[in-house]
Amino acid sequence: MDELVCRTTTRVRFSDVDSMGVVWHGNYIKLFEDGREAFGNLHGINYMDFYSRGILIPLVKVTCDFKRPLKYGDTAVIETRFVNCEAAKLSYEYTIFRNETEEIVATGSSIQVFLNLDMELLLDFPAFYLEWKKRYNLI
Repeated sequence: MDELVCRTTTRVRFSDVDSMGVVWHGNYIKLFEDGREAFGNLHGINYMDFYSRGILIPLVKVTCDFKRPLKYGDTAVIETRFVNCEAAKLSYEYTIFRNETEEIVATGSSIQVFLNLDMELLLDFPAFYLEWKKRYNLI
């Protein structure tokens, strides 16, 4: 099985930058979110697929390593890679590139867990998620 990856682009808006004209550090986490959303839409496993089955998938860990600044007007490419794991969680890795130069500007990762609507932690994979993993030969 090839790696499950999604690449999406976004233009840095004025509202994304600080007074120095560079993307405010917290907005990189939003870029990761954009990457997860694009990944889910591309690969058929988006947030509403979980929610409509009574499952919440909150973030419990995010890391971000800043390499170079993005600036107002840049186009960012967000590469999101699914990390297959045996534990009941969703794990992704990210690389953000400046489209104009292909420089890596940030890398990171995130982990999400499965909760029911009563906010109780689920220790097993939801059945539909197992089916999704089987479709992609991940189990």
